[in-house]
Amino acid sequence: MLDVMFMVILLGAGLVGVAVLTSLISSRVGAPLLLVFLGVGLLAGEDGLGLRFDDARLAYFVGSLALAVILFDSGFGTRLSSFRSAAGPALTLATLGVLLTAALVGVAARFALGLPWLQALLMGAIVSSTDAAAVFFLLRVGGITIRDRVRSTLEVESASNDPMAIFLTITLVELIVAGDAGAETALKEFLIGFARQMGLGLILGLLGGFLIVRLVNKLELAAGLYPILVISLALVLFGAVGLAGGSGFLAVFVAGLYAGNRRMRSQASLRRFQDGLSWLAQIIMFLVLGLLATPSRFPAVALPAISLALFLTFVGRPLAVWLCLLPFRSQPNETAFISWVGLRGAVSILLAILPLVFGLPDGQLFFNITFIIVLTSLLVQGWTIPTTARWLGLVVPPSIGPLEKVELELPGDAHHELVVYRVVPDSPVARGERVPRWARPSLVVRDGQSMGYHYAGRPQEGDRVYLFVPPRYTRLLDRLFASPASVDVDDKDFFGEFTVDPARTLGDLAHAYDVADDDLDPAMPIADFIEKRLGGRTEVGDRVACGGIELVVRELDETGNIKAVGVTIQPQPSVPARVPLFLNARQIKTWLRTRRRRKQECPPRSFRARLSSILDMRRVMQSLRFRRTPGRGRSSPAHDGE
Repeated sequence: MLDVMFMVILLGAGLVGVAVLTSLISSRVGAPLLLVFLGVGLLAGEDGLGLRFDDARLAYFVGSLALAVILFDSGFGTRLSSFRSAAGPALTLATLGVLLTAALVGVAARFALGLPWLQALLMGAIVSSTDAAAVFFLLRVGGITIRDRVRSTLEVESASNDPMAIFLTITLVELIVAGDAGAETALKEFLIGFARQMGLGLILGLLGGFLIVRLVNKLELAAGLYPILVISLALVLFGAVGLAGGSGFLAVFVAGLYAGNRRMRSQASLRRFQDGLSWLAQIIMFLVLGLLATPSRFPAVALPAISLALFLTFVGRPLAVWLCLLPFRSQPNETAFISWVGLRGAVSILLAILPLVFGLPDGQLFFNITFIIVLTSLLVQGWTIPTTARWLGLVVPPSIGPLEKVELELPGDAHHELVVYRVVPDSPVARGERVPRWARPSLVVRDGQSMGYHYAGRPQEGDRVYLFVPPRYTRLLDRLFASPASVDVDDKDFFGEFTVDPARTLGDLAHAYDVADDDLDPAMPIADFIEKRLGGRTEVGDRVACGGIELVVRELDETGNIKAVGVTIQPQPSVPARVPLFLNARQIKTWLRTRRRRKQECPPRSFRARLSSILDMRRVMQSLRFRRTPGRGRSSPAHDGE
């Protein structure tokens, strides 16, 4: 008995350690981390090292528990400002987009696999959601900074679309199990069940987040107990909402979003603990799912599964995204990128276990096909995220370069943070820039010795500077202690060579840069002009033409207002719409209006008139190409004899 226990501990801990070490390979080559973890599980499984694991119920339980932890951490780490800026398109994708994807893939599965309609729609529901872990990881590797609006939309969508996919999958499995006798009753309860699950998940999630914040701030506990209390309360919420008939997955995400954007005691330690616990949950979930798979069974369904994966990648996901983003004025390149970053992952494999748990006849078929779809998605899409972002012109030069900073927790309800910066080469502080007094520098550690800031003299490379600073000002200090950004595109080429105050008027701008445009209101502030042209939503990198120059948004404050504007005298040509099929509703309306006006100005001609025009054009082309050469009885090219 003891030998078995020690063997299980040895193998389990060893696999987790191997998965952690292989993440180094992923970060260096840009491979999707999920693919690495799944690979470790497959290598250790029945067709690899021979570890046999076929308990579908245990795998679903472990995966659900891990997914609850991951979703709570995803909500806890999502900034409310990012959520607000992307809430409309992201939540539309997370609800209507999941429904459309499931329906489109279901139709394809009906013809590719020959499944009945309910089973085909179940196949679509299983792979209808994107993977938060893969999306979050891949958007942060490759050394690129993607436009904030696009990145926030993808992150919020991937973190919030799992409850919808889970609800659809469970509902369709219950319909299949009920058969013809209970199908009519189950269909009637579909909308009621959806409203109950999503409504309870949202309301109880907000209530749970509020209680978590209140308890953490009221109770006096040892510092190491707060993270344990928070994650235990999140799991209690997950279980309670599930028992009440709501979506526990939605509840923990909403609770994490609420708690993560409120001031809490020991918040820095909470974030570090949850980050590590989320990584552990991901590794365990991916390893268990990899162990459950049997690759030797994949070749039998490889061709239809790969064809279904390609349909999802190139037809199903793009069409669903385009339809969902039509009302939101998304540019074609943005819609194309959001369509491409539709990575399938652990949630799809986890949902594919449900047919096995409920004992459906084709349960193993669903699992094998889903596993191949996930692998295909990661291999085809996962490696190309940075390249696609550059090709579509969605990369923004980083505002600051490499930075080393540590935030320390202060006891009590302090309104300042203790921040530790390491002075890196070529940073403004290393070049002699003074640290503002409001930052309250207190200590410098140099060569292992501590000294007061006022006695240390000018900060030197390698120093660690301790400062007390209000949380809202840390971004200003980041610029002082960061080295220059190293990017392929020069900042001046992207943001403009000159900077203007957005509070100045268009009249001042016209006088300074000799801008001539009668349509401009001289009394309008530059910031208001940019926001008006962009429809009220702005982000870093947005460009607006103004006469013969171009205005570029360089920086936004914490509330999203324009803080700095760049001026480009010779505007660069904008990146063309690489995939012009993804026009938004406003662009389609403009195109139809233009086409209608052209038809009115040039009414369609009869077939005889068109034929006569073609013959006339042919004679004109021949006269330009050939002419009669003097003294010869034949036609010769016009350039002969010249």
